[in-house]
Amino acid sequence: QVQLVESGGGLVQPGGSLTLSCATSGFTFSRYIMTWSRQAPGKERELVAEILSDGGGRVRLDSVKGRFTISRDKAKNTVYLQMNSLKPEDTAIYYCTGLGVWGQGTQVTVSS
Repeated sequence: QVQLVESGGGLVQPGGSLTLSCATSGFTFSRYIMTWSRQAPGKERELVAEILSDGGGRVRLDSVKGRFTISRDKAKNTVYLQMNSLKPEDTAIYYCTGLGVWGQGTQVTVSS
């Protein structure tokens, strides 16, 4: 059974940083593309970043390029999203996805 469990969200002030983690189980993590997406209230879900099985990561969302970085640790079966210089518009629920399965999400709120 594929399971994805996100953590690391919370309340942070503008300009701050957070690192989201997505712990996975139930599949051969090293073989698959993993992604982070987000959904803000009243808005459509959007793809933030993806990382290939070889570890090559790409930020897909223009508004976070240069601030967010995706990475993976194959030994821990975990994918990360490092978020720096956070802005109020980054407030959203962040989801980890892989093999068509979505995690439950973790709330990120950027506010002073």
